[in-house]
Amino acid sequence: MPPKYKPKLMNKIHFPLLLAATLLINACSNKSQTADNSHAQALQNLYFGEEPPGLVPKLFDPKTVSPEGLFEGGAFSPDLKEYYFTRMDQNYEKRSFFVIYNENGIWGNESETDIRWPHFSEDGTMMYGGKWYRERTENGWSELKNQGEFLKDQAHGISRSSKGTYFLGAYRKEDNGPSSLSYSRFINGKYENPVKMSEEINTGKWIAHPFIASDESYLMWDAEREEGHGDNDCYISFRQRDGSWGAAINLGAQINTSSNESSPRVTLDGKYLFFSRGDWKSREDGSTYWVGKTYWVDVQIIENLRPKN
Repeated sequence: MPPKYKPKLMNKIHFPLLLAATLLINACSNKSQTADNSHAQALQNLYFGEEPPGLVPKLFDPKTVSPEGLFEGGAFSPDLKEYYFTRMDQNYEKRSFFVIYNENGIWGNESETDIRWPHFSEDGTMMYGGKWYRERTENGWSELKNQGEFLKDQAHGISRSSKGTYFLGAYRKEDNGPSSLSYSRFINGKYENPVKMSEEINTGKWIAHPFIASDESYLMWDAEREEGHGDNDCYISFRQRDGSWGAAINLGAQINTSSNESSPRVTLDGKYLFFSRGDWKSREDGSTYWVGKTYWVDVQIIENLRPKN
């Protein structure tokens, strides 16, 4: 057979195989896309059906927990099955605390709770606040237990790494008023007295609300600094190779504005950065009240600030 006919014969032989391969690839691609879509939908459902944000912060105000727009903020349990949150009343005079449960992908069963502003250990076995903690039991959460005297000065936020080290905001008598951040490590079976952090962290006013990464690779907090965008801003410091903390980095104009930004924290699934944004308002009698909302943004915004070397 002359060579010029061989390509035609090969095309006739291989076309059915090529068609079958193409159909198989398309089927796999469609299946993968369906799986991706299902995963994205499941993830979206975990966050009350809210569409996840990109690198531009979005208001987090799901109607499920904010039917009248009075939702302030909250915290998910590590398994994303419980959400503890707060609402203000119409006059911004009273704050109420609630918990809502996720059962088979559906949020419901909301009720008031005496648990206030909880944080959670990474493994989900412990819930803690300022000076208290609860342990997970077969029947739910235990009664309040005292953490110990080492946290007696804690007043403005607390965060715990996977190593068990606490980072806390507190008033220290030697500081003559301003708050500062400290840490306390678990050494020889007990927690050490809190150690005040360096000036890289403790510069400015109203220094509060620390959030430590699980692996202690970075620390976030809020403070009012001269170089900031106005009121309190959110800052981050990355751990250096020698164990020290790097210079404080402002989280940038996408997050920080002329309003008050505070309480930065990353969800336990490591996907999103949540923070608060709001302002202090004045009443006719001269008293003030806080009107704030929760925002969220993709955690990549942190990675974009991480030093490359």
